[in-house]
Amino acid sequence: MKIVIDARMYQESGVGRYIRNLTENLKKIDRKNEYIIFSPDIKWYSIKEQIKLPKLLKSLKPDLVHFPHFNVPIFYQGKFIVTIHDLIHQHFKMQRATTHGKFIYKLKQIGYKKVFTNAIKKAAKILVPSNFVKNQLINDWGIDKKKIEVTYEAVDNNIATAVSTMKHGNLVEYPYIFYVGNAHPHKNVEGLIKTFLKLKKDHKNLKLILAGHDHYFWQRIKKEYQHSDIIYKDYVSDKELVELYKNALCFVMPSFEEGFGIPILEAMAMSCPVVSSNAGSLPEVGGDACLYFDPTNMTDMTNKISKIINDENLRKNLIKKGLKRYKLFSWKKLAKQTLEVYENSISS
Repeated sequence: MKIVIDARMYQESGVGRYIRNLTENLKKIDRKNEYIIFSPDIKWYSIKEQIKLPKLLKSLKPDLVHFPHFNVPIFYQGKFIVTIHDLIHQHFKMQRATTHGKFIYKLKQIGYKKVFTNAIKKAAKILVPSNFVKNQLINDWGIDKKKIEVTYEAVDNNIATAVSTMKHGNLVEYPYIFYVGNAHPHKNVEGLIKTFLKLKKDHKNLKLILAGHDHYFWQRIKKEYQHSDIIYKDYVSDKELVELYKNALCFVMPSFEEGFGIPILEAMAMSCPVVSSNAGSLPEVGGDACLYFDPTNMTDMTNKISKIINDENLRKNLIKKGLKRYKLFSWKKLAKQTLEVYENSISS
């Protein structure tokens, strides 16, 4: 069988990480099928993607195409499967008011809905990272549950390697709570910052470290929340990320919605206690190894973070549970499940 994987987002974070880990593990487990890791110079979400990509794909004569994101060209007629990572764009406004006018934004939303609808209706199978996303597709879009396969994501091998090779030594000399990710509206970073400022009243030496490379939304937050005890870090290397997890009092995941939530597994792998929102897929991923709060209730968030700061036994207990929990998730397992979906989709 000839399987084409759309790898145009290979170098990106979220979807890119998914593509990198999937292809790396397929290479290890599948010797019989032919794979084309396809990365033409065609920008995603573009007109060129809709017009030129179908022709290029057709010329490859694939048995199956895997689109690892919802942006399937409407005019592509071949058999394909698609990965839907979340439905966040449908629930949160992502308008960049300073760079895009309302008309352009509205136009993009209409285009997004058309492309998304085409992807989920025409796909032979839909892969999702959690039962939470599966249920959203069933309840909100009327998709047959038999068409959807849950393939859980995991911690990157290079992060685990960085742990084993890391020398002991504290990158930071003060107590801090940690967050890494983008600053899109659904991430609730502003809620975390406001909570931190409340915590400062009882924890004078406490600092907040925020890491993540996201031009527009991070710049807006940095401009609005300037404080000597809020430390903004842009891109961090794997080694630095490991150290930031390992030395934090806790990692906080404040999101209003997530399709999966890899950072909470990363934190667990680094022996960092996790305080997490109870929204979206996060309880499904974190199990009993997180302390949960309601992200819409700042008092609850403040109380739970304060509890973990003050209770060393609670931190130790969460670390112990986390070290077991993250090992339940594996990219190799995801690749095996995905390969089964490929084979079943082609033969059906």
